[in-house]
Order: sequence, then C-alpha cells, then structure tokens
Amino acid sequence: MRRILASGLGLGLIPGRVRGSDAGAGTFGAALAVPLALAVESPAVELALVAGVTVLGWWAARPFSSGDPGWVVIDETAGAWLAMVGLTGWPLVAGWLVARAADITKRPPGVRAAERLPGASGVMADDLVAGLYGLATGVLLTVI
Repeated sequence: MRRILASGLGLGLIPGRVRGSDAGAGTFGAALAVPLALAVESPAVELALVAGVTVLGWWAARPFSSGDPGWVVIDETAGAWLAMVGLTGWPLVAGWLVARAADITKRPPGVRAAERLPGASGVMADDLVAGLYGLATGVLLTVI
C-alpha cells in the first residue's frame, strides 16, 4: 500500500520499467497534480487536499526515505499541486513550471536545506518549498 501511494499511484514506477532508470519520474508525479488542481474549484478545499496528500506522502515515503529513491513521487505531487492552488490559465502553468524547476535545480533559497531534513520530512519538504516558489510566481502573475 505504501509503495503504491509513494509512487503516485504507480506513476513513479513507469520510467524505471520503460527505460530502466528512475530519471524523470518526478515529473510523472508532478503531472498527477495537474488534473487534481483542475478538478477542485475552491482554493480552501484545494489547500486542505494538498495538506492531506502531504501527510499521506510523509507516511507513505517513510519506509523508502533513505536515499529518496526516484520512484517516490508523491512529494512531487504535493509540491506541484501546492504551486497551483487557486490558480488558472497561464499563472497555473507558470506555477507548475517554476515549482518543477526549483525542485530539480534546488537553487532557490531553502529548497536544498529542506531536502536535508531527516527521513520522510526531507523527502516531502523540498518539494513543498519549491511549490511555494511556484505558487508565489502564479499569484504574482495573477495580480500583475
């Protein structure tokens, strides 16, 4: 059960099965967030669901958190979804892209530090910090 949830309902396992490498699996997990974000109209409900996925992700990733295996993608799902909360159109797209870029590069302040937290907290936290950067970008684009 934990493996299925940690892998984003199996999406994180696809690259390993197709190419023999987990490289790029995070984008599969982040892609799962798009239909979830589009399906919920209330930002408050959406934020509550992101919090739920975060708690579920922390629980599911715990046994696999040593080394943060690439197929564990529920963290990318939570972070990417956070980046899109309450957004539509181009701001939603920009939020998702910035969150992915921040997670992949670990360059924005706080992302790399969050990743160094112990266990499942580090697995989840870096993606959530990256998601906050994405959300901030989307909100700025909305008000400009």
